Amino acid sequence: MDFKSAKIELIQDFQLFSKLMPSSKLMPSTTNSPEAVDRIVQRFKRLTDPKQKYEQLILYGKKLAEFPDSLKISENKVQGCVSQVFIVAKLDENERVVFAGDSDALISKGFLGLLSLCMSGLTQKEIELLTPDFIKDTGLVTSLTPSRANGFYNVFKKMQQQAIAIELPSVN
Repeated sequence: MDFKSAKIELIQDFQLFSKLMPSSKLMPSTTNSPEAVDRIVQRFKRLTDPKQKYEQLILYGKKLAEFPDSLKISENKVQGCVSQVFIVAKLDENERVVFAGDSDALISKGFLGLLSLCMSGLTQKEIELLTPDFIKDTGLVTSLTPSRANGFYNVFKKMQQQAIAIELPSVN
């Protein structure tokens, strides 16, 4: 698959997700995240050139909604990243987690976009049980520096922490 085809598939995915949650300023929820993970893994597997994989990753970051400066605070910051990465999570109307975030670096922002697409729409428990192992299946790991691999893991862990920390609405 060439880069142009991969870009078209990515745009189609986001258009579909936008229809599911049109009013959301966050990454849209998916109805079946394991399918989202599988789809993303397959997309990366079709790309044989490491440069194309990085371009695909950067596209995910470019699809993130604008993130307000007011949320760029220490409790939303990912620790252990060389770049500045901020993440917030909230529950949608179906009590599924949705994410928003931003980074000042293209690769980190790409990780954030990719992970948001994979993890948005899951329950808190599903996110708690999720492991970041699928990144190996994308083939990205082989071309990541240790610093970037660590950054991916730190973004993943912060998203898990943010999701788990959300308080469910009480039923009275």
